[in-house]
Amino acid sequence: MLAGENYVCGRALATVTYLSLTLGKPLFLEGEAGVGKTEIAKAIAAALGRRLIRLQCYEGLDAASAVYEWNFAAQMIAIRTAEAGGGADRDALQSELFAEEYLIERPLLQAMRPQAGGAPVLLIDELDRTDEPFEAFLLEALSDFQVTIPELGTVKAPEPPIVILTSNRTREVHDALKRRCLYHWVDYPDFDREMEILHARAPEATETLSREIVAFVQKLRTEDLFKRPGVAETIDWAKCLLALDVLDLSPEVISDTIGAILKYQDDIQRLQGSEAKRLLDEVRKDIAAQ
Repeated sequence: MLAGENYVCGRALATVTYLSLTLGKPLFLEGEAGVGKTEIAKAIAAALGRRLIRLQCYEGLDAASAVYEWNFAAQMIAIRTAEAGGGADRDALQSELFAEEYLIERPLLQAMRPQAGGAPVLLIDELDRTDEPFEAFLLEALSDFQVTIPELGTVKAPEPPIVILTSNRTREVHDALKRRCLYHWVDYPDFDREMEILHARAPEATETLSREIVAFVQKLRTEDLFKRPGVAETIDWAKCLLALDVLDLSPEVISDTIGAILKYQDDIQRLQGSEAKRLLDEVRKDIAAQ
């Protein structure tokens, strides 16, 4: 199913994904940035024909921002309109102001609503960016798949959403949350699997260029870099080289396009001058020896 959406993965990840879908348990994916954690949620949603609802986590995210908020501007207009009309019933007005028409649904509440085509895929992305109070709230929400709106009551999902949580492990996520999920560490792929991924995502690249790209990126991951390039950077670099009609790598081409794979100036500086040529020579020697 995943391969049908051009998502290439190993047997272990495919198995834990199958078990998550079959048992209805959230799937918790940890790994370095750019290894395909977010993409698997997109692939599952596309393959099953479900809606993808994404909650992008950030520092300071709270339950109100993740679940719902009231449209205060529309509520104020309604109040002003009622006052202008005169004789507004206070209780009736309050009841109207907290009706669903003034409710702005955020990702967690959207995921609890019935969806055409079946339960949605809820992607909770980069959970490690949030703090512990939000984790505690999420623990309750994912246990019963329901959220409470004080003015309206409890909203329970008629069918639990398919939940994918991701973390770049900038901090440890609490064990209580992990225990409610199936867990998998998404690592950098080996040479053969990264070749498969590149063939799926950038099929226009020649075999020679693809091998050089993958081998060079894999060589970079062994260097002492501040941020090692992920699979996403491999694909981006291949597309950049194709846009420039590059047939094979050279130190000049690497220097011109290095911003596609390295995102920190200190790392880019390391590859200036003869360093890029040294790495490329080692890569070609390794490819010749295969």
